[in-house]
Amino acid sequence: MCGTEYRTELPLASAATGCACCSTEASTPAAAADASGNEFAVEGLTCGHCVQTVQKAVSALAGVEFASVDLVPGGRSRLTVGGNADSSAVREAVTSAGYTLISN
Repeated sequence: MCGTEYRTELPLASAATGCACCSTEASTPAAAADASGNEFAVEGLTCGHCVQTVQKAVSALAGVEFASVDLVPGGRSRLTVGGNADSSAVREAVTSAGYTLISN
């Protein structure tokens, strides 16, 4: 089928809710909903890809049972980390992923 393009049309989001990947409703893994963890404020996250990048970086740390981000596009997002990971290791993982950890 040469010359035929296949495109998936995505719905446009209104300016109030952001783009489709920047929804203010972040999905939370089941482990995060069942367990409490340490909370951190993270700046610089703007979309679902940012969330995945931070969750992947933090989840790779020794002692981390889960990492979950509640996205606030353009604001301070909440990172919840379950397990016994060192706070400085979490800070380093977030920073090396390209984002700023504000507090722990």
